[in-house]
Amino acid sequence: MRQLLETEQKALEINLDESVYGTFAEIGAGQEVARHFFQVGAAAGTIAKTMSAYDKTYSDHIYGTETSGRYVCEARLYKMLDHEYDLMNSRLRTERPDTNFFVFADTIAAINFTKTIKGDGWLGIRFQLQPNAEPNDIVLHVRMLDNDNQLQQQAIGILGVNLVYACYHYHKEPETMVESLMDSLRGRVMIDMIRLTGPDFMELDNRLVSLWIIKHKLSKVAMFGPDGRNVHASEFLYRRNVLVVRGSFRPPTLVNQDMIRSAYQQFRNQPEVDTKRCFLLTEITMDNLCSVGELDERDFLDRAELLNAMGQTVVISDCEEHQKLVNYLFDYRIPNLGIVLGVRPLLDLISTKYYENMDGRLLAAFGELFNRNVKIYVYPAMQEGSAELMTAHNVPVPEGVKFLYKHLLDNKQITDVDGYNPDLLHIFSKEILAMIRTGETGWETMVPTKVAALIKEKCLFGYPMERMEFEY
Repeated sequence: MRQLLETEQKALEINLDESVYGTFAEIGAGQEVARHFFQVGAAAGTIAKTMSAYDKTYSDHIYGTETSGRYVCEARLYKMLDHEYDLMNSRLRTERPDTNFFVFADTIAAINFTKTIKGDGWLGIRFQLQPNAEPNDIVLHVRMLDNDNQLQQQAIGILGVNLVYACYHYHKEPETMVESLMDSLRGRVMIDMIRLTGPDFMELDNRLVSLWIIKHKLSKVAMFGPDGRNVHASEFLYRRNVLVVRGSFRPPTLVNQDMIRSAYQQFRNQPEVDTKRCFLLTEITMDNLCSVGELDERDFLDRAELLNAMGQTVVISDCEEHQKLVNYLFDYRIPNLGIVLGVRPLLDLISTKYYENMDGRLLAAFGELFNRNVKIYVYPAMQEGSAELMTAHNVPVPEGVKFLYKHLLDNKQITDVDGYNPDLLHIFSKEILAMIRTGETGWETMVPTKVAALIKEKCLFGYPMERMEFEY
């Protein structure tokens, strides 16, 4: 069991470590992180320099301009790390040859007086674990939850100390490193992106870091791109029209591929959607990842590997309730949001909302999901024991919600997916998964060609190793 330390104790331990020496550069929300190291004493052994280039013009002269015009962004953080680390290395390496250098940087926008800015920021550290070794980077994005400026500044100070401490005490246990960032901060911040890079993390799959964010409840949502690199919504979803395809993708089948293709085309064809500003996300919920028992990291990585191979940006979420994902995404001023569901998950959604809100909150419950520019696109399925299709228009919703459901259909907030391939509706991922694991042939024709090749090449989802050796 890991011992939980107070923030002051962490800062003091770093100050007393003679092998560690660094710079603190903080933009916005004061110099809250450096302050902790000064206050506990012995800071002369740790701090080479602290600075806060608060004025934007002054900051530009030090770190360069931002083409986006935004100063609380990932690009700004990396410029700060680059500049300060190069300075430190060039000025002090000869004088301190046996020292592990680090640079801590943050760029923060705390909540303002009018509450129009909620409070968020980027924090990062570039650090050595051996003198003269190439440094590592840890970069993260934080959203502050306190409703007071001073409390948010305080939270940033604690988070910064947690980050510096984690680098030098938990670097051999990256999952512990991730979890420890929330020490003394539960309920006060949400960390929705963490990226670990450098020579000491070469063996780490950063997609697991996104999974750990959700597993340890640092955030409800985390994302990684087709290259497996952890990304943050603010860097690529701001004011974009977004379509989210929810599924298990275990494994991704031709049905999943058809669902993505047909729904995205339909979404882009909507008159209110600017096709030049559209983005597609595929989402796996933590509930889905745990539906077969305890969380299986290998199973998760197999799904991620195949979705990335299909060119997908992947969302991992703890948002079984759709409105939680909607609320998260709408913070980035998304004008139009589409959610793609199979017809059976749609039925589960409608039925759950109905039976959980029979106390008179039915309208409010549905309003939480449909009160903005949200549209649900429904992919059909064959009805069990019948050749008839189940669609958004004939799904057997509970009698007591039919009037409200019809209203959503009439207003096209729930709509059937057009242009799907009916010849694929006999394909079910559970059956394919069973065939893969038992070594049965024929499943290859029911998944995309690239998916079939990768399953065999990397023995994903329990594909028999001996069969791979025989085939190759």
